[in-house]
Amino acid sequence: MKLQEIMERTNIPQVGLAKALIKDAIHLIKSSYPEEIRIDKQNIIDGESEYILPYNMIQLKSISIKDTNDNKYKQIRRLASKPIVREDTDPE
Repeated sequence: MKLQEIMERTNIPQVGLAKALIKDAIHLIKSSYPEEIRIDKQNIIDGESEYILPYNMIQLKSISIKDTNDNKYKQIRRLASKPIVREDTDPE
């Protein structure tokens, strides 16, 4: 539904007032329900690029991989397409 339609249905002629009321309503709805953040850990399988995510997940915040060299989690960026994988031919 567009802002103009909401303004017509509620008989509010001022655009600024309508926007403010909508923002207040959205804020009230968001603050009424606590945000639930869960962490899911999965093992990385060589050659696998797709993993099963929890069925009730709404949004993916970030993906991190544990670096075993310094024992820290490092965040990786999201890929828009499948990565190009080449065989490493360097002997080192």
